[in-house]
Amino acid sequence: MARETSPRVVVAPDKFKGSLTAAQVAAALAAGIGAARPDTAVLRLPVADGGDGTVDAFVAAGWERVELTAPGPTGVPGPAAYAMRGSTAVVELAAVVGLVKLPGGVLDPLGAGTYGLGVVIGHALARGATEIIIGLGGSASTDGGAGMLRALGARVLDADAVEVPHGGAGLARAVTFDRSGLGDRVAAARFTLACDVDNPLLGRSGASAVYGPQKGVTAVEHPILEAALDNWSRLVGPEFAGRPGAGAAGGTGFGALAVLGAEMRSGIEVILELLDFRALVDGAALVITGEGSLDEQSLHGKAPIGVCAQARAAGVPVVAAAGRTTLDAAALRAAGFRACYALSALEPDPARSMADAAALLRQVGARIAAEQLPD
Repeated sequence: MARETSPRVVVAPDKFKGSLTAAQVAAALAAGIGAARPDTAVLRLPVADGGDGTVDAFVAAGWERVELTAPGPTGVPGPAAYAMRGSTAVVELAAVVGLVKLPGGVLDPLGAGTYGLGVVIGHALARGATEIIIGLGGSASTDGGAGMLRALGARVLDADAVEVPHGGAGLARAVTFDRSGLGDRVAAARFTLACDVDNPLLGRSGASAVYGPQKGVTAVEHPILEAALDNWSRLVGPEFAGRPGAGAAGGTGFGALAVLGAEMRSGIEVILELLDFRALVDGAALVITGEGSLDEQSLHGKAPIGVCAQARAAGVPVVAAAGRTTLDAAALRAAGFRACYALSALEPDPARSMADAAALLRQVGARIAAEQLPD
């Protein structure tokens, strides 16, 4: 690529959870850069790793936002959306049947399900999608993906050939899994799971044991769900229960792997590939990424690490902007970052830092422009 007359910066952050969306973070950083260095060309490219904010990241990149009404985790209808370009659709579980979609925030660990996710996938298939990317994360249920599959045409029957109740607990009564109604569109489609966890379906590191508590699963309810998921796995495909990621999103990973023939991939890698990230950073002077808390958990496949790795592979230096970081300078360098600018250095009070995040990020953007961009 020919040398550009002014520096170009790609701003590709994830959300600052509880404070700003990824798009808002990118806008604030871009405003700060523009104020300090008006000659700089800034490309805002908010990203996600498959969890909440995934659809918004694609819409911000120019994909079509398709809106519909779909059942939430407890069956209450509500607004839903997915992103589509050509024959590829990006569906975000969290935005349809996630914890944020629980009416009044009331948890329903035994009865919540993924039926609405299947409704959204079915809608995309009906519009001509042949490649479905499912972002897994933020699930409110532990139903092994059974609800999703039922919405797509499968049947889960008890000993009297009656559909079992929705939710994870109902799977204990299942004796028959009938996949004959899934249809040609499902069979012809290619499914990819964008996911950053590798838990199996069952056991001490499984869906119920690890992620159940955040969905309200108690010590009494855990054995109920574990037994129900074990029964479900024996009906559908026990060989898939131990696969890495089968336990993702309350076992939705298992249902997709076993029945839809889905491929499990790193969430941020899938997102960056679809956004054509490598081409967009080619020739850039700097990439800025980040998230609310840049910590040890971030190092295990979170969005900023994926952005950093791909930018570095393209020969572009990377800095991070974060609400706070627990990583020391050596760990940041080892991860590939030239520097990290934390809002906590400007505003130590966490509550005020979160409330004033946009203004603080504008300051950070200006500082990054002054310290990191070539003259």
